[in-house]
Parts: sequence; C-alpha cells; structure tokens
Amino acid sequence: MVDRFARHLADERRLSPHTVAAYRRDLVHLGTFLSRQRSSLGAAGYAQLRRFLAQELTLGYARASIARRVASIHTFYRWAFARGLVDGDPAALLGHPKVASRLPVVLRPAEAAALVEAPEPETAWDPVERAVALRDVAVLELMYGSGLRVAEVAGLTLDRVDLDRGRVVVLGKGSKEREVPLSEPAVDAVRTYLAEGRNRLSGPGSSALFFNRKKKPLGTRDIRALVGRYGGRMLSGRRVTPHTLRHSFATHLLEGGADIRAVQELLGHSSVATTQRYTHVSRSRLFDAYARSHPRA
Repeated sequence: MVDRFARHLADERRLSPHTVAAYRRDLVHLGTFLSRQRSSLGAAGYAQLRRFLAQELTLGYARASIARRVASIHTFYRWAFARGLVDGDPAALLGHPKVASRLPVVLRPAEAAALVEAPEPETAWDPVERAVALRDVAVLELMYGSGLRVAEVAGLTLDRVDLDRGRVVVLGKGSKEREVPLSEPAVDAVRTYLAEGRNRLSGPGSSALFFNRKKKPLGTRDIRALVGRYGGRMLSGRRVTPHTLRHSFATHLLEGGADIRAVQELLGHSSVATTQRYTHVSRSRLFDAYARSHPRA
C-alpha cells in the first residue's frame, strides 16, 4: 500500500522526490508502530492512530514533525479509502496540531553580499580549484539574486539559462516551471563559469549546468554543503542554509518596495499567504510606509 501510494504521489500528483520520501518515512514509522500493536495500515482504527501520535509526543518529537506525520496520515487514508483499499477513513477525525510560525532567518544586505562574494577564484592557482570557485560564485549569485530553491539550482541545465536576456527557467515544486530574472552579477558569474570553469568539471555528454569534483551533476547536498561552508567562514556563529539566501532575497525585495504579488511569482509560491510571512521580518518598511503616506505622519 505504501509503495502504491508513493507512486501515486510521484506520478499523479508529481510531488518532489524529497516530499515523496518524507511521506514514505512517516507511513513506515506508523506501520511499524501498528505491527507492534498486532495491527496494520489496512486495519488501523482511529484510537490506534491517536495512540501513535500520543507516543510521538511522549518520545519528544517536535510539534512540527508530528504535524507533518498527521498530514501524511490524512493524505494516505483519503487516498486508500477513495480506492477501496480500506473500509473507512480512520484519520477523518484526527485534528491538525498547530505549529508556531517561526520567522525566517534573514541576512542583512551587506552580509548577503559578503557571502556571495566569499569564493575567490582569482586566488586559486590549481585549474580545478579555480573552476570550483567560479562555480560557487555562480551558485551563490543565483540563489541570492534570483531566490532559487536548492533543488531548482541543482536541476538547472544549459538550455534553461538565457544570459543574453538575463532569464532562467526553473522547475519548481509540483513540476511547475517559471521564468525568473537574473541579476547582473549572476549573469557575469554564470558567463565566466561557462567560459572558464564548467569544461574542467563537466561529465561526458551531460547538459547539467553545475558539477561537483567527481564530474557528476551538483546535487542538493553539495549545494547545502558549499553554502554552509562559506556561511561559516564569513558569518561565524550563524547557521546559513540555501533557504537563508531565499528568505533574504524575498525580504530585501519587499523592503525595497516590491509588490507582494510580484515577489510571490518570483518565488513560485502557489499562495500569497506563504509569501506574507516575509512581511513580518522587518517592521521598518511598515513605519516607512506610514511616514510617507499618512497626512498626519
């Protein structure tokens, strides 16, 4: 049942491999619990699902993790019931735990600039090291300058980048494509990498834009590692991730006066409610708008 459900998520709903793997882990976790209760996913009742979630809370799992497992259980049983694989939906009455909304970590503009300029290809004497540094500059400029997700950067191919127009086409969540503008520094960085670095890293016959030292397409783990490495070097004591750059991209746009609907499109959010969390990061823009707009300000 879990395998069929995972194929449904991947092939019909076209969810990302990362999301499908998360659903699978949650259901295997539930299935293991049920087997110890001499039950199964197909025979589980509401009371057993409640006991499973109570155990998760007792074991100290974060509320966010429990909320995600509840979502996985709801989705799974709706799917199974609709296909006649279970007699009823035992998850129908399960509540949805509320999770405290955490504001995203955002870099100051000067910090973001220092991070994307941290690689120093001009100081590298070894050709491969120089190619890696050129690649890292291009990756960081794309993430901060265009607000790309880590998987979107990893999935870039040569045909998706138009340097003459300053545009890049990315494949986002749910296999949705969107065209995003490239900043001038990103255009320069990618152009230099293509001219002087990519051929030293690329694998034979691959159209991927970025590669690791093993001549394989750059993966999401590679990108997280390089962002963390430069973040640790430039911003000691701060945890910097690819999403930190994406958060900073969105926040700096809003603080610069960009319309929230435009930011929503650039980020590839299906709902503006997701984008609105960035409006809480900085109160300075709110008070600036008041000072400019109200006749008594």
